[in-house]
Amino acid sequence: MDYEAFKQIVLGRRSVRKFAERDVPVEEVKELIDCARYAPSDTNSQTWEFIAVMNRDLIRRIEQATWDALHKRAAEAEARGLQREARLLVKSFGPYATSFSGAPALIVCLATPYTSKFREKIFDPIGLADDSIWEEEGLKSSSLAAQNLMLAAHARGLATCPMTGPVLLAQGALRELLHIDPSKQINMVIALGYPAENPGRLPRKEVDDILTIVT
Repeated sequence: MDYEAFKQIVLGRRSVRKFAERDVPVEEVKELIDCARYAPSDTNSQTWEFIAVMNRDLIRRIEQATWDALHKRAAEAEARGLQREARLLVKSFGPYATSFSGAPALIVCLATPYTSKFREKIFDPIGLADDSIWEEEGLKSSSLAAQNLMLAAHARGLATCPMTGPVLLAQGALRELLHIDPSKQINMVIALGYPAENPGRLPRKEVDDILTIVT
């Protein structure tokens, strides 16, 4: 594979928050999930599942549930005397948390329980780690799959925006609306559609600032 072509896909991906009024075909979604499922995972546990919400009315209901939860949190903060923080939560964080509202599709990324022959036969019997560690393993693998999905979408002319706001604010409503089993963690939601904007590249830390080489 040509490295420069691959690098352009990586560098060209953007978090897009404005989408064209154009539906995403189901076959496109399946193609993206096909790429996502080839991400690496701990002991090939493949701790990921995806829900593709392609009903705009349902997406708006998820948006409203997120706003409702956000305003509730803001009211609770105001009651504790945190008026400034409450105002910032609504005006600054709110638009970011609900920027999926105009997308024709919403991909809900789940992390399923981590199971493997190693955990069953070795890790659990010797008490290698707490359950919280295995929950993290599921989230890590799910995140790797999500990155595959977003890069594949960009390569196919689609745009994405990964968000955790609805997970932080309205997880209960998400679970109820989408009938998500309690054993599965909601990792993030990804807005998906055809872009109606072309955001510029945001600055990144320099390589030397984030890399330590040990020889």
